[in-house]
Amino acid sequence: MNEPLFTLPLGSWVETFVDWLTDTFAVIFTFIKTVLEGLYDALDLVLGGPPPLLIAVVLALLAFFAKGWKLAVGTLVGMLVIQSVGQWSNAMDSLALVLLASLIALLIGIPVGVWAARNDTVSLVVRPILDFLQTMPAFVYLIPTVVIFLTGAVPGMIATIIFAIAPGIRFTELGIRQVDKEVVEAGHAFGSSPGRILRQIQIPLALPTIMGGVNQVIMLALSMVVIAGMVGAGGLGADVYSSLTRVNVGLGFEAGFSVVILAMFLDRITAALSDRSPVAKALKTRAA
Repeated sequence: MNEPLFTLPLGSWVETFVDWLTDTFAVIFTFIKTVLEGLYDALDLVLGGPPPLLIAVVLALLAFFAKGWKLAVGTLVGMLVIQSVGQWSNAMDSLALVLLASLIALLIGIPVGVWAARNDTVSLVVRPILDFLQTMPAFVYLIPTVVIFLTGAVPGMIATIIFAIAPGIRFTELGIRQVDKEVVEAGHAFGSSPGRILRQIQIPLALPTIMGGVNQVIMLALSMVVIAGMVGAGGLGADVYSSLTRVNVGLGFEAGFSVVILAMFLDRITAALSDRSPVAKALKTRAA
């Protein structure tokens, strides 16, 4: 048996650090949990409270205005399939969690991406952190969040935010750095402030790339929500986990197929919104 050259108690250090966080910032964590639970319950009530047919029609109208009648019909059929297999309530729980976690991840990720694009030092610091977040197994994020926030929707949401935030930062930084420097220099030449150049030149030109990041954040959030069902987050993830423990193939397929429908809906909507940006339209016109 090969003995290690030296012992590195990394696990003990991390455990001690998490215990210190839990004890020191207990009041702050309680406040965060209360706020997130309130937001989640409110959004879940909006999506799951009305009759399923009404919400299905609203989502279909959203798809129609985003892309057209084909996506609207597909959305309506997909939502009716979810309702017909008895997964409507779980699907709305998962959708609420995905939307809220994705929104928070983007509210944090996009400003950080902008900061990293405009500051090389920040980019150098952020890059290894993002590498760590993207390569760490998703299940690992559940452990400290459960220790801090116990079980329920909040630890699943926090783990989802941590897991899904990286593409939002990376794509935002990439999009802004890819903006033609001559265009930015022209803005400076006309006396525009850095803030105005960011708002009226860099972000609009980088919007297709940023929207690609938005799409990836939502997709990663949806995949993590299923895993978060293991810690009591509810939704479709709970049924997937339950079907695994009970070897219930039928329940697992119904819940999994519902996840696929939600993923296709969210993916097509974000892609359609990206295609409707002025830059994307201009690129399509030039290509034609």
